[in-house]
Amino acid sequence: MDATFKRFAFPAAMAAALGALAGGDAVAQSGDAAAQSADVIVVTGSRIARRDADGVGPMLTLTREDIQFSAPTSAGDLLQSLPSVGVSLNSNGTQGTAFGASSINLRYLGSAEGSGNRTLVLVDGHRWVNATGGRGFRDFVDLNTIPLALIDHIEVLKDGASAIYGADAIAGVVNIHTKSRLEGVETDWRVGQSSRGDNQNVNGFVNWGRRLDGVTLFLSASYNDSQPIDTAARELTRTALAPLTAAPTSPRGLYVLPGLSNNAYFGTPAGFAQNAANAITRNTGAGAVGPGAAADDSFHVARLPDDYFNTQVQGIYATGPSRRGALFGRAAWQLGEQLALKAEALYTTRSSSQLFAPFSLDLRGSNGYGLAKDQLYNPFGSANVPAAQALGFSGASLRIQRVPVEVGNRDNQQQVDTARLLLGLDGRLDWLAEWRWDATFSYASNRATFDAFNQVNLEKVYRALGPSAQCATGCVPLDIFGPITPAMADYIRYNAHDFNSSSQADLSLNATSSPLELAGGPLGLAIGYEYRKESARDDPDAFAASLSTVLPLVAGTPQAPTSAQSRDPTRGSYDLHEAYFELNAPLLAGQHGAPAVQVDAALRYSRYSTVGGKPTAKLGLQLRPSASVLLRGTWAQGFRAPSILELYQGQRQTDFPAVDPCNGGGASLPGCAGVPASYNQSQFHSGLIRGLVSGNRNLKPDSSDSLSVGLSIAPPTLPGFTLTADKFQITIRDAIAAQSATQILQACANSGNFCELLHRAVSGEVLQLTQAVVNLARIEVSGIDATLRYRRKAGTGKIDGALDLAWLQSYRSSVPQPDGSVLLDERAGKSDQPRATFPRLKAQASLRYLAPDFSLGWKARYIGASADIPNNAVNGGSVAAIVYQDAQLGWTVPGGKFTLAIGVDNLFDKQPPASAANNPINFDIYSYDIRGRYMYARLSSKF
Repeated sequence: MDATFKRFAFPAAMAAALGALAGGDAVAQSGDAAAQSADVIVVTGSRIARRDADGVGPMLTLTREDIQFSAPTSAGDLLQSLPSVGVSLNSNGTQGTAFGASSINLRYLGSAEGSGNRTLVLVDGHRWVNATGGRGFRDFVDLNTIPLALIDHIEVLKDGASAIYGADAIAGVVNIHTKSRLEGVETDWRVGQSSRGDNQNVNGFVNWGRRLDGVTLFLSASYNDSQPIDTAARELTRTALAPLTAAPTSPRGLYVLPGLSNNAYFGTPAGFAQNAANAITRNTGAGAVGPGAAADDSFHVARLPDDYFNTQVQGIYATGPSRRGALFGRAAWQLGEQLALKAEALYTTRSSSQLFAPFSLDLRGSNGYGLAKDQLYNPFGSANVPAAQALGFSGASLRIQRVPVEVGNRDNQQQVDTARLLLGLDGRLDWLAEWRWDATFSYASNRATFDAFNQVNLEKVYRALGPSAQCATGCVPLDIFGPITPAMADYIRYNAHDFNSSSQADLSLNATSSPLELAGGPLGLAIGYEYRKESARDDPDAFAASLSTVLPLVAGTPQAPTSAQSRDPTRGSYDLHEAYFELNAPLLAGQHGAPAVQVDAALRYSRYSTVGGKPTAKLGLQLRPSASVLLRGTWAQGFRAPSILELYQGQRQTDFPAVDPCNGGGASLPGCAGVPASYNQSQFHSGLIRGLVSGNRNLKPDSSDSLSVGLSIAPPTLPGFTLTADKFQITIRDAIAAQSATQILQACANSGNFCELLHRAVSGEVLQLTQAVVNLARIEVSGIDATLRYRRKAGTGKIDGALDLAWLQSYRSSVPQPDGSVLLDERAGKSDQPRATFPRLKAQASLRYLAPDFSLGWKARYIGASADIPNNAVNGGSVAAIVYQDAQLGWTVPGGKFTLAIGVDNLFDKQPPASAANNPINFDIYSYDIRGRYMYARLSSKF
């Protein structure tokens, strides 16, 4: 552990407990000195302690048993399988943008791919610092920074709660409750691997707790190590399924060499190496270039299928490696009957990486590149033929493409260190009524390095292909046609180094009381204040982010000096003050035939240094016509200020996976005018779209209204049975988001809108696509959640069965167009964009038997079908439905100190359904599991 990154912290966890509206029994948690009475609990969605927790809202709980019957490597693994969760960063693979992070994206409402920035993540009711470790910092919580060893249970409130907790709670709230009491030592270690012998994982922790006179101590150490899965190791990802229309670049190269066509000295035919259709490549197995006039004998015009080359087998990760460690400590002091102090310190570290195929050189005369006549390895130059016949190559039509495998696979590596300090006081105060209060201050930071190994220094490539006088002292001439020696590879290789960080300081004050007794029970009040400051910075590699002074200008603009993705440095911060008020009013007790009636209300005012102030409100109504039926409804306002990333992110180069509608000329689409019929994006930059993303300092906050109505049924004639169902609708106005590359390409092609965001070459190639965050007009999402659970005793044990369903009725965005029209984009039921699967139906079911000496569990996860790119050659236009099934068997050694469990995830070895939109990886890595059958064994103990 690097001492530079170590921090210490002091948090006070709010006393909490679990109310099982849809997820199980109520489990009371104490742990603060102002201990609440056993029958009064606090659940996510309210600051007020209450006796009936099943009225807070549509909430699902992941219990200790849910964790016990799974094989998670992180909190993200636990949460991302929930049916109400949309595409979330959950893979460390090459084709994604997770870079080792893990997010939670309720209702698909994150403002960017896999982002969770409209889902509020809390730990024991307190905020957590934002993520780092990507190409810049993030604006959501990285769940990999929350150690699995600390988690007792998780509450997921699928309802807007900005008035209760502040901004970011538009889609809902995830509150992770940590373990609060332990007497002795508990350990848990698990090892596993896939049935194909990869993705090995070691995961475990050691926790120690002790209660002394007036002091409670808790210490934890945890470790996780996950090995990768190569794309070549799975049939689905071994090669791109979308068909190629022209020979791709390869280690042998593709060359368009003007002046070689129909050359009498070399004897080349007409059109030889004249254009993309006649690009030449080296003959397979060819040795040295032939002497003199026979130089061209080593080349032929590239054609399919003979010159096919598959970059997917070049060491690319379908799932990348990740190693994490964590240390945690907590001490709680009872300072008297009415005062307690808690201090906590947390340090976590993560190393992760993603492997890419070697950078594909694409050197063009239009960008000023050339091959000098006297270059040492020019087979048509003076080093091989008489000077009178020697050729050098330049001009707009020159194009040299080659995969320099000798430089090595590109390897992105992240090192992320997280530290958190939190100090809290809890107490009671008698002033007109009894008040329970807490004061908490926390400071947390994330610091990360991002290394991009085996990139290419384009300035050195330019020198190494130029005249001998240009390639002087220290320069190593490059054989662009033949074997690249280690000295050549070392000369052109470039390793980029980035640094980024984020920090959070948070002070919160909360107080609750029950000053009055109403007809239905005590009136609950909660008031509070919070101050928070968020800061972040991104320092990209200075050379990669610079503009070249060596490469020629292109249309008067300097070029980037390396292949490493460049971006502008970013600095930003904001602070805010918030105050809130909440009440819980049980108006009627439900006697004499009248229903029990309860009203919940909350009001919060937030003032940001960046966008000013805004109030948000929430109102809930609960009717209980009988002891077994609860009817509920909520209306809530949401508010999310633009993040530092959205406001201040500098321009950043990136590559977008997208299919260009103008391929083949675009079939007369209005936005494809002038694109030649010979154009196909797959011939350029491995089919990816070059682009820029950037922030926008003129952003306004987005705001929302959430409506939900539902019921909960627990018939007394069927003890242990609960059924809940909730209809929800969320409307976001001025939504902060960026249109995807696919949306921009399609809007331009189909209607001519947003074509100003595209810069095309005469060949049709998209040279640059600009994507910036803006305030879109509107996002509307609606659907139905339903949960059924049944528990009953069976012999000495119990049976526990559950079914959780999520129906996505609509997910519609309204995007203003430059011509004044509004584009309506309905995503529900579709998967025709990369890493964006929106099935209408998702479900999860489980059945368990728990006895004192053994346990048996089964779980199934269903992801419904969705519509892919219409009439494609991969799946005909439909991504198939899939069911994953898991099983586990546990046995407790007599004496109860050791428990052994063996399990199999994805029991029937289901591979993801093929997707054309996700070419070349062929599946949505944020929705499906490429691992296949996974077997594990776990040994836990408690002393």
